[in-house]
Amino acid sequence: MCHNHGVAYISPGVVEVQEIEYPKLALGDRKCEHGVILQIVSTNICGSDQHMVRGRTTAPAGLVLGHEITGLVIEAGRDVEFIKEGDLVSVPFNIACGRCRNCKVGQTGICLNVNPARPGAAYGYVDMGGWVGGQAEYVMVPYADFNLLKFPDKDQAMAKIRDLTLLSDIFPTGYHGAVTAGVGPGSIVYVAGAGPVGLACAVSCHLLGAAVVIVGDMIPERLEQARSFGCETVDLRKDTPLADQIAEIIGVPEVDSAVDCVGFEAHGHGSDSGKEQPATVLNAAMTVTRAGGAIGIPGLYVTGDPGASTEDAKEGNLSIRIGLGWAKSHSFYTGQCPVMKYHRQLMNAILYDKVQIAKAVNVEVISLDKAPKGYQDFDKGAAKKFVIDPHGLIPN
Repeated sequence: MCHNHGVAYISPGVVEVQEIEYPKLALGDRKCEHGVILQIVSTNICGSDQHMVRGRTTAPAGLVLGHEITGLVIEAGRDVEFIKEGDLVSVPFNIACGRCRNCKVGQTGICLNVNPARPGAAYGYVDMGGWVGGQAEYVMVPYADFNLLKFPDKDQAMAKIRDLTLLSDIFPTGYHGAVTAGVGPGSIVYVAGAGPVGLACAVSCHLLGAAVVIVGDMIPERLEQARSFGCETVDLRKDTPLADQIAEIIGVPEVDSAVDCVGFEAHGHGSDSGKEQPATVLNAAMTVTRAGGAIGIPGLYVTGDPGASTEDAKEGNLSIRIGLGWAKSHSFYTGQCPVMKYHRQLMNAILYDKVQIAKAVNVEVISLDKAPKGYQDFDKGAAKKFVIDPHGLIPN
């Protein structure tokens, strides 16, 4: 029997690499003939994982983390027809059955059959169905024919694996944020947050034809990373209001579209930059988005936050200035990205050299045993996207 090791959440601020059960083609007591077992080629640390590791969710101790997975099929169930052993595949972080009414219309982020608690499921994530995470050596993926994206040429894919590993979540998520904010040719866009998703969103805005992409953050190194591929930036530590900083760049204090790539752990701007204010980004987005504009919200918001500073925020009740958004006829789009809506097209953009997403988000490959250090560095604001290589398969 093969051994398996995975990154487990232990307590706030603490993760450990532990020996975990080798995956089986099973769902509880039932054989999972529609699933596959993957040898993991790459698996990434996500900002959403960081929320759990900080103790800002109800994640239980011992949860095996990881929802960004790329792997090699080493075993397939009897009912898997089109995915074969030996295929190199990208795994959408959304687990979807392909059979329910939501999946049939492409809303795979809110599948009705894979999580008994609520619509939507993901690997290694709190309240998302109890599925084992993929920051490990091996993982089981259900509904394989529906869920998996096969790379057409394995050697070509391995040569671009640093880019392709980002198809499981952050590239489609950033792209989804841009699309739902209405970004198109000639758009002027404000992206809140220069973490990996924010940077992926900024790249996506360029891919969609935006004329100006303005990225806001409080960490100088992350702002420098955004500037490295042509973004304008605003430093949210400054007392100068966001609208005024935008006006200094484009001459007017408003943009066509805004994208919230921060979520519920947002901090205040300017003199309030050290204080957690979970509605800050949403309210700022409404302030700077023109009348009739749209706001995409791929940043994570939760219904349970035990570390919140107020009782309302612990339940996800935020002081959002919805009257301003209503008065300006804003459109808002929230929720998980339906990865399958975009991942094939974005794969082609990578394979045909239309985008260099790994360079933009500053991918750094680490071994599985270095994952706890990766979490620590990411939590300190490192301007990097940490990609775990459990088997030493990623070429230098």
